[in-house]
Amino acid sequence: MGWAIALHGGAGDIPKDLPPERRKPREATLRRCLEIGVAALKAHKSALDVVELVVRELENCPHFNAGRGSVLTTDGTVEMEASVMDGKTKNCGAVSGLTTVVNPISLARLVMEKTPHIYLAFDGAEAFAREQIDYTQPIKKAPKIAPVPEGDQIGTVGCVAIDTQGNLATATSTGGLVNKMVGRIGDTPIIGTGTYANNLCAVSATGKGESIIRATVGRDVAALMEYKGLSLEDAAAYVVEECAPKGTVGLVAVSATGEVTMAYNTTGMFRACATEAGHAELGIWSSESNE
Repeated sequence: MGWAIALHGGAGDIPKDLPPERRKPREATLRRCLEIGVAALKAHKSALDVVELVVRELENCPHFNAGRGSVLTTDGTVEMEASVMDGKTKNCGAVSGLTTVVNPISLARLVMEKTPHIYLAFDGAEAFAREQIDYTQPIKKAPKIAPVPEGDQIGTVGCVAIDTQGNLATATSTGGLVNKMVGRIGDTPIIGTGTYANNLCAVSATGKGESIIRATVGRDVAALMEYKGLSLEDAAAYVVEECAPKGTVGLVAVSATGEVTMAYNTTGMFRACATEAGHAELGIWSSESNE
């Protein structure tokens, strides 16, 4: 079995002529975050600790649409969301509508561990953050911006892992859809859609949130494994190709047996993975990947 990890930095209509100044910083961040995750797994950190650690690092990168790099609403404001789930216990935590929290994924974990609830949003989530953490900073309201090209709307981040003890976990974080309506909530914080883990697999999805919600992407991968006996790869492929419209979804997933899959029906997906068996991959488009 052994440990395994996979992470993503968003799926969508990523042009193959993406300028180096936009491509290379993202690839470098994925590579660095993969190395951080691998080192933590080798140090026998829990899968839950690893996925939080990796997603925090991705949130701190301005090149992805999460945390520091979050996109703006139609009012020029930031509304971040995130969720985390432990496969062994099915404990989970989620947050939405955050404007001042530097690392939403850590607040989601605090919701899971410090409250009787699963999901806190907007003013309630911000109030809870002020009670629990001291790494908040104000984000000033920015002027309204014009719609950006589809290729720029990439960047939701996520990580899945299985640790040396066989525990599975997943974490996902995003700034949401570019120019979204104020108050819009996507798939990322909704357990069973953009984020899901049980004793069979851990899944983190990315793409167009409304499509991912309709397809219940995360839970359907697990359900196909549980009820149909499909492998992780086959289950993920079925959900991505048959359950969601083309061009709307990507996901990374790991199984309890150490399988890893990174499936998408978009032009590309920023992604990376590694296993204890020695496999390592980093890529964007289907025609290329490199160690």
